[in-house]
Amino acid sequence: QVQLVESGGGLVEAGGSLRLSCAASERTFSDYYMGWFRQAPGQEREFVASISRSGGSIFYADAVKGRFTISRDNAKNTVYLQMNSLKPEDTAAYYCAQGRNSMRTGGVASWGQGTQVTVSS
Repeated sequence: QVQLVESGGGLVEAGGSLRLSCAASERTFSDYYMGWFRQAPGQEREFVASISRSGGSIFYADAVKGRFTISRDNAKNTVYLQMNSLKPEDTAAYYCAQGRNSMRTGGVASWGQGTQVTVSS
């Protein structure tokens, strides 16, 4: 079972930036799509972004397009989420995910433990 370990969350003012990282424990990292989801209190977990095995295809939720950037480094078994122009409504626990497809409508095979992002107004 792969282990996905997120880091980089924290407290930031509105308009600020954070960079999340997710390190995977397995050597087959490049065989999988990687993605990020988030879950605010009392709400369902929602798709944020995903990236294909080679990085050639990238998908974003409409709410984060133009502000967030997903990237991956297969040599380091790590996926990143650069979050700029953060808004209070971006406040949530952010989860790293691994799957065999874009994961926009399901298909998550593994989850990380989550990292909290809090944006103050």
